[in-house]
Amino acid sequence: MNAPATTQAKRPDSMAASLSPEAAARYRNLPRPPQFATVEEERLHRKQRLAAAFRLFSKFGFDEGVAGHITARDPEHQDSFWVNPFGVHFSQVTVSNLIRCDHHGNVVEGDYPVNAAAFAIHSRVHQARPDPVAAAHSHSTYGRAWSTLGRKLDPLTQDVCAFYGDHAVYDDFGGVVVELDEGQRIAEALGDNKAAILQNHGLLTVGKTVDEAAWWFITMERSCQVQLLAEAAAARTGDALRTISDAAARQAYSIVGSAQAGWFQFQPLYARIVKEQPDLLD
Repeated sequence: MNAPATTQAKRPDSMAASLSPEAAARYRNLPRPPQFATVEEERLHRKQRLAAAFRLFSKFGFDEGVAGHITARDPEHQDSFWVNPFGVHFSQVTVSNLIRCDHHGNVVEGDYPVNAAAFAIHSRVHQARPDPVAAAHSHSTYGRAWSTLGRKLDPLTQDVCAFYGDHAVYDDFGGVVVELDEGQRIAEALGDNKAAILQNHGLLTVGKTVDEAAWWFITMERSCQVQLLAEAAAARTGDALRTISDAAARQAYSIVGSAQAGWFQFQPLYARIVKEQPDLLD
């Protein structure tokens, strides 16, 4: 039985959406996702961000053999998505070797096959949710470790409040996800949330931009690591963990959990990885 998907009443787009006028003024001039004159420009932008996200996932150790995938909906052909070529290491993904797969599992652009699990999960998520542009899933160490507990993250730190009331648990591991029915059940468990913990499997995040989806994955992985460390320390010392109050967690969520925050947090990482590995743009 899947854990019920719960969400905030309204996920904020802006970091200043729920702040006082004085506090909001400090966020008013922060950058926002770019607008595009043509679909060609938007497609290239999404693919560049996608290739960069894979390089960052590799740098952070989120790879596990050929497992893992990040997808970006095509801005023109919205019943298809760009994804990493199956069998190519995250560290070798470039703009030019990304493939485009439709919701029937056909590779319509590119020279590589698609990972069956990528198709089964992401096609169902993209079909169920018109709002996310991107979805990210990989077999990261701490996400997998936390997923074996089959429960949500607690509001232990400011950073994890990005997921407060905005993540779900899919608690019905049925083996390697190669069937569309399993992908559909994952999409249903995700619901309207930005993230899901797939029991005995790992993490899944979505966003209105590739940047946002990738950042939610990065910070959720780290939040799993923090809670595992905190619980281990508490078990050793006998001290109780201090959780953040509901009111404070909601206030933090309204800022660090907004779509703008997710996008903005990724920008320094993008600049860093492009400078270090410019070939990703090839």
